[in-house]
Amino acid sequence: MKDRILSVIIPVYNEVNTVTSVIETVEQVDVAPFRKQIIVVDDGSSDGTREILSQFGAAHPGVIVIFHDRNKGKGAALRTGFASAQGEAVIIQDADMEYDPNDWRKMLPFLLRGEADVVYGSRFRGGGTNWVWSHWLGNRMLSLITSLLYGRWVTDMETCYKLIKKDILNKVSLRANRFDFEPEITAKILKQGVRFKEVAISYRGRSFTEGKKICWRDAFAACWTLLKYRFID
Repeated sequence: MKDRILSVIIPVYNEVNTVTSVIETVEQVDVAPFRKQIIVVDDGSSDGTREILSQFGAAHPGVIVIFHDRNKGKGAALRTGFASAQGEAVIIQDADMEYDPNDWRKMLPFLLRGEADVVYGSRFRGGGTNWVWSHWLGNRMLSLITSLLYGRWVTDMETCYKLIKKDILNKVSLRANRFDFEPEITAKILKQGVRFKEVAISYRGRSFTEGKKICWRDAFAACWTLLKYRFID
């Protein structure tokens, strides 16, 4: 049987308290019939994360660790990870423990059965908890705008869990450096007319004091990105 690979891209920025737990959990998740290619991209961390990853990579040879020399943003970190991805499919995993990698097993069957090219894990279908109210409202509004602009019902455009076939990913030109990555990639894959599926996932949000980084300003950038890519490539 041909070796099937799922590339897991983990962008990291100042997650000293959670990065080890996330990577170790990712290593343990059963994704058969795939094997995992784990790519961690440190985006210029300055809180000790970088030092942990330097040691972690040496102890876990199956984990590829890439370092940015400075902070460039989540989108830039993901593009770096995508460039090294060898899998037939790619999934994104944040390093903050808000998402449970075991939920991948709910998403992968749709690719394996040939029912979808792109699968999003929806926090709203799954009843996520500990939402910051402004994030809950902003995500709902941005998902509604996405649905109206692109003619496909999307309940959670901003979700971290995006499982995408690599050949679909290769067809889109990504430019976003920051959190506008989420609306950019969503806009560009929906415009391709891909087979799109959402699956309920679990979610436990964290507060700003716990390290939450995205803020209300990013919602304006996301809205502009959705509008922009509705009319241009």
